[in-house]
Amino acid sequence: MEVDFLKSLEADRWIFNADILVDEAHVVMLAEQGILKREEVRAILAALGDLKRRSDEFLENELPKHEDVHTAIEATLIQKLGEDVGGRMHTARSRNDEVATCIRIALRDELIGVAKTLLALRRTLLLRARQEIETLMPGYTHLQHAQPTTLAHHLIAHHDAFARDFERICDAFKRTNRSPLGAAALAGTGFPVSRERTATLLGFDGIIENTMDAVSARDFIVEAISCFANVMLNASRLAEELILWSSAEFKFVRLPDTLTSGSSIMPQKRNPDFAELVRAKAGTVFGCLTAVLCILKALPFSYNRDLQEATPHLLNAVRTTLSSVEVLTKMLEGCEFIRERMAEEAEKGGTFATEVADTLVRERGIAFRTAHRIVASSVAASLQEGTEAGTEVEEESMREALRAKMAEFGLSDTAAEEALDVRKNVERRKTRGGPAREEILRALKSREKDLLKDEREVERMEAKIRESLESLEREVGKWMH
Repeated sequence: MEVDFLKSLEADRWIFNADILVDEAHVVMLAEQGILKREEVRAILAALGDLKRRSDEFLENELPKHEDVHTAIEATLIQKLGEDVGGRMHTARSRNDEVATCIRIALRDELIGVAKTLLALRRTLLLRARQEIETLMPGYTHLQHAQPTTLAHHLIAHHDAFARDFERICDAFKRTNRSPLGAAALAGTGFPVSRERTATLLGFDGIIENTMDAVSARDFIVEAISCFANVMLNASRLAEELILWSSAEFKFVRLPDTLTSGSSIMPQKRNPDFAELVRAKAGTVFGCLTAVLCILKALPFSYNRDLQEATPHLLNAVRTTLSSVEVLTKMLEGCEFIRERMAEEAEKGGTFATEVADTLVRERGIAFRTAHRIVASSVAASLQEGTEAGTEVEEESMREALRAKMAEFGLSDTAAEEALDVRKNVERRKTRGGPAREEILRALKSREKDLLKDEREVERMEAKIRESLESLEREVGKWMH
């Protein structure tokens, strides 16, 4: 039981492949530096290769017998090769720099995975936005009708939030992809190792120079989970809108049948369970971030076993984020936007009132604050008169009051009707980032170009790591013969 308390098996399984890579790179470097003999290197690398081939059996049966994956691998080699050979693999290395390196290798792959899911989500948002350039809808503040806009404009807003998340993930990757290997326990090693060589073989962009910092640092975990938390924050906001919009009160969207569920008692129900879980899982990732911050707070340098507890939270955060973004993408791919209903609501709630005030300013030169007060008082009076007659009469009462007020200021019927026309309201808003058709087309073209650039960046990141690991494989092959 006491030994089990020290274990973190799920995290160990997660870093197993990274640990084998680290072992191979370390042994190749020791060989190149003349620290290990060729026959020792050949035997160790062959045993590591065998372990890779039977990884499933090893992880299922052997790993649970040991304190962690590092000691399990070393014990397996010693059992196979004897201590005089198998025991040499750990020369000039500590579990401290080993585990820090393994976590960074595993995490950088996960960061690329999250980046790719964000690219897919962004691509879907832009595709749906291009389909909805003409779809009018109300824009909201305080969840109240505010001004008319388009669904394309709204979807691009969500895209841009996720585009910033993508940038944050790429920035986190840069600081994650640096090697602690060779720092040993904390003070480096007296052996003539080449830290730069192992960094290159493993696809790192460089080393973490100070050996104490190298084994102590887990700020890259904090940064990564912070990025995941921000992704989930934005995902939960989009999920919340899809939940609201799928309700009978809004009826703006129909979610895919495969991503809703029924009720055990109410046969008519189509519950947005998947979107609700995305919304809830944001809290899970926020909790992971808080947990890691609490673990790291006030830890003295250098290594402390507390650091082991951070990794499961990292793993939970990345898996939750990946699955949530993937579900959200499928939801957007398969949902049906109910355009007629959105357009109907775009006309309600006095969404044209701002444009009426703007028209008074443009056409009659009065101060905006004065125009705002005039329109607000007219709206308030009309609502008081129309309330008892119902919503439709209330809306028409508002329009008539504003027509009359514009006529008092000498505005033509044409000018008045244009101010009250929500489509013209939207088309007038051509400022950078606005919802007018020409601006939306420009925005889509710009973002599609950025998306292609970002896709190439991820391909570059993947290619660099792949080429380095292929080089490592070739070096392993050379020492095997």
